[in-house]
Formats: sequence, C-alpha cells, structure tokens
Amino acid sequence: MTNYKFILSGGGTGGHIYPAIAIANELKLQFPDAEFLFVGAQDKMEMQKVPQAGYEIKGLWIAGLQRKLTLQNLMFPLKLATSLLESRRIIKQFKPNVVIGTGGFASGPLLQAAGSSGIPTVIQEQNSFPGITNKLLSKKANAICVAYGNLEHFFPKEKIVLTGNPVRQDLIDIESKKDEAIAFYGLDPNKKTLLVLGGSLGARRVNQLIEKELQNMLSQDVQIIWQCGKLYFEDYKKYNQQHVRVVDFIERMDFVYAAADVIISRAGASSVSELCIVGKPVIFIPSPNVAEDHQTKNAQAIVDAKGAILLKESELDSQFSIVFEALMKDDGKQKQLSANIKKLAMPNATKVIVEEIKKLL
Repeated sequence: MTNYKFILSGGGTGGHIYPAIAIANELKLQFPDAEFLFVGAQDKMEMQKVPQAGYEIKGLWIAGLQRKLTLQNLMFPLKLATSLLESRRIIKQFKPNVVIGTGGFASGPLLQAAGSSGIPTVIQEQNSFPGITNKLLSKKANAICVAYGNLEHFFPKEKIVLTGNPVRQDLIDIESKKDEAIAFYGLDPNKKTLLVLGGSLGARRVNQLIEKELQNMLSQDVQIIWQCGKLYFEDYKKYNQQHVRVVDFIERMDFVYAAADVIISRAGASSVSELCIVGKPVIFIPSPNVAEDHQTKNAQAIVDAKGAILLKESELDSQFSIVFEALMKDDGKQKQLSANIKKLAMPNATKVIVEEIKKLL
C-alpha cells in the first residue's frame, strides 16, 4: 500500500484550524499509515492547537495586510517572499501527494508553492463570501469544497463541490446528552436555557448586550450559559449566580448545545455549520469587524431559508429585547426555526471532502 503524505494549512482562527484537523483525522482513519504535516503562521493559535491534536506543525513568517498604513504592511512583501521560499523548501522536503488549504494567511504561500510544483491542491472554503486568499488560489486548485451555494462568481464553476463544513462528530446526536449536560452545569431541568456564544476570544458587543439585558432575561424565567471569552472573563465573572453560568472557554461544546433551548451566537462559518446540525432556534449577531462582512452574509443565508433570526449590532439597542421576548414566548416559532435550520445541516461534510481528496491520489 502506498504511504501517502498530506500537508494541511489553515489558521489564524479556530474557524480555519478545526476544519483542517477534522479533515486530517478523517484521512488518518482511512489511511492509518499516512504522514501528516501542518503549516501555519508563526505565533498564531494553530501553533498550539495543532500539536494538541497530535500533529506536527511548521510556522511561516506571514501575516495579513492591515486596513491602514502600518509597519506590518510595509513588511508584507518581504514576509510573503520569505514564506514562499520556505513553503517551496517544505514541499520539496516532505513530498506531499496532496496539499489542503482551509484558509488563513499561511495557506496562501503554501498552496501557491504546491501548485507551482505540480502538486494537487484542495481548497476548503467555509464562508458564503470567500476571502481574497482563496479567490486567488482557486485558479490553480484542483477542487474547491464549499459550504454554501452560489459561489460560481468567485470560483471556477467546474471545480466547485458543495460539501458543507467539517464539524465535530460529537454534535451529531446531542439530544441523548441533555440530562447529563443539565447536571454538568448544575442547571434547573424545568427552566429554559439560553446559550450565549461569543467565540473563543469573546465578543465585546455581545457581552455588553447580555450585561445590559441580564435582569430582563432572567425575569422571563430563563437560565443562561454565557461564554464571554478569555479576553473578557475578568470583567464578567461577577455575574456568576444561581441561574447564570459565566465561562471563558467551552471544552464540551456537545454539552452546551445539548443543554440549550435558544442560542445567541456570532456567525462565523464553523459556528453556523455546527448550529445547523444542532438544530436549535438561533439569534445571530454577526461581527461587523471581519473581512467583506462575511459573517452577515453567512447568517443571511440561514435567515433566507427561514432558519434563524438576524440582528445587526446597530439594531441591538432598539430591537433586541422585543425580538428576544417574542421568541421566548412563542414555542411555535422556536419549533419552526429548529426544523428549518436542521434542513440545512451537512453532517457528512468531512467524509465528502476526503472523497474529493482521494480522487487526486
């Protein structure tokens, strides 16, 4: 049997790292003797998360362009040239059969170098609005695995495969874990539970909203799991009380999803894909501070299918309490949102992506 070799590159945020790890894990299941190497950006979170998942990683000296004139931007051409050279060296040394990119700064030079060396490349695009790196790389890529339809005006149509985003497999059957999850968080099984997700680092505007609305929410007989993020935990831990659990980071996502009846979340691509599988009523509050406003576009795709509610940050002060109260009082609306978002789930995404990779071996 051939001893296959795979290089995976993706990073900067969990939304790029976890899909890459999920793809590697599935490839490892199918090819137990395969060799794996990850390539990331130096001093980004992938340098910790990938070794924790049991894989080797090499770091490139690369960062994205800032939106204003900075020393970082002046250094960009040098960083890019250095990273391209280093990527060529890594590819020459490791000799991969296929290179897979899941987005983030490091995947640019790496996939560019792989394409130039005649090595097959696969892009996994998580968002409904692709970033500049993947748009540039798509011209040479062999396959482009996407999570949303209608991306033909960004990518060559003949290369697009609708696969969905890789998600944690422990989310597939969360209903069976509900009692265990309620007990784990010490919650009241007779109360409805609101889950607030701000991403691993946290979301300042979402935290400010929950702080402002906390008493109003509790008066509607709900209990809250509030993931405020590592950056903000010291500011908000004082709100820990009988019916409020304030946490910085969530290790057991399956438990919080199982415990939740209603969810408030940012609209990063991985979160949206997970929430489709989880199938609970969601109020999306997209971050406006991301490239091309892609979180709003991710959330809008779900809203268009009548599967979620979208509130922009600019609407929170005037609309949130009205929208939230109406949703909590309307069990029919909750059921309808659940049923519609679940229809969009693609639980086999990782396996489908690996099938595309196998075609190139």
